[in-house]
Amino acid sequence: MTIEIRPVTPAEVVDYLRVLPYVNGFPQEEPEPSAWYAGSAAWPPQVPKTAADLERYAAELQADWFRPQAAFVDGKIAGGSAIVSVQLTVPGGRQVALGGVTSTAVLPTYRRRGLLRKIMAAMLDDCRERGEFLAGLSASEGSIYGRYGFSPATFQHRWEVRRTDVAFRDDFTDPRRLELVDAGTAAEVWPVLHEQVRAERVGEISPLPGKWDGLDGLPADGSGPGHHLVHRDVSGAVDGAAIFRLPWSPGPAQAGVLRVEAFEALTADAYRALWGLLLDFDLTKRVVAARRPVDEPLRWMLTNPRALKLTRTRDNLWLRILDVPAALEARTYAATDALVLEVESARWLLDAGPDGAGCTATDRAADLTLGMNELGSLYLGGVRASEFAYSRRVVEHTPGAVSRLDAMLRPDRAPHNAVGF
Repeated sequence: MTIEIRPVTPAEVVDYLRVLPYVNGFPQEEPEPSAWYAGSAAWPPQVPKTAADLERYAAELQADWFRPQAAFVDGKIAGGSAIVSVQLTVPGGRQVALGGVTSTAVLPTYRRRGLLRKIMAAMLDDCRERGEFLAGLSASEGSIYGRYGFSPATFQHRWEVRRTDVAFRDDFTDPRRLELVDAGTAAEVWPVLHEQVRAERVGEISPLPGKWDGLDGLPADGSGPGHHLVHRDVSGAVDGAAIFRLPWSPGPAQAGVLRVEAFEALTADAYRALWGLLLDFDLTKRVVAARRPVDEPLRWMLTNPRALKLTRTRDNLWLRILDVPAALEARTYAATDALVLEVESARWLLDAGPDGAGCTATDRAADLTLGMNELGSLYLGGVRASEFAYSRRVVEHTPGAVSRLDAMLRPDRAPHNAVGF
């Protein structure tokens, strides 16, 4: 058996696509309901793609931002993955290059032969050569990607609330206006709104081309068309938007459910106004919201915080640090301090604060020892070093070093990415 790992040529893209689960109609996620999905199914129906579909996909992927690699076994593509070039907002507001791992699969008949490990090594080497000191992915299965140094860095919630349980603590009169718009207007609004959001939100990702195309189409689960709600400020500029569905239901259990599939607001007033309408929409009885941040402020606007019931939670963006000093110097820190971190036998002096950081190799004794997985989770501030210390995945050599690192990494808000790849 001859194995070759290399980039896919334009003529081979269709063959590469044929190994992917969504092309074959195979499952793409663990068979558990996910927090990114507002419906009741574990995943939307899987439909094998046609030859025409593959040709269209292949034409769309002939771009610099899509970098596929494949494992060829005796000359045949048996597995593959790809890196997409995106940007990630890190603490301090800098947007850095991220190599996003996507479209990954090995044909069932070629598994357990080390192909994925070889593919992953080639892709991470490609990221390093291009100066991408971070790689990321959204894991279809939680037990796979830790072995390659990836670890969860952002998380998301799915929650629901009964309309009859909603009562806001304070009256609110919005001097601005809400407006239902068509899909064409929504497609113009969302890119502009997202750019403003991701400039301030730690963990947010730049969208892939075509992210907001097809907003007037029907979803794969047949739940009905999307409706588009925007909020405008006093100047008429959009400062908030939502996409929601009122799905048809074959039985009473799902009847009257309003599904919020996308929601962004730049101001507290836009946030309050949008939720005020969505949670009191006529002829509905329950609201379900997906892809929500773990520190959702809405709960604290209600007279009964328990009304907002968390129904699913899961990790979202997994990070892999490819260059420790470059990554640690790219962000800012909430507290000024200096610590020596031992990461996989290399020691780094991190001297950092709100204005920036320096990270240099050192022979000084380590204050903390941790692995690349732990550093990936800690990087955006969504996981605390004390959690890893308690689970014996971070070792403290200097008393108080764990608390000091937590203080340095603490974010103002939990990192969150509503957009993936």
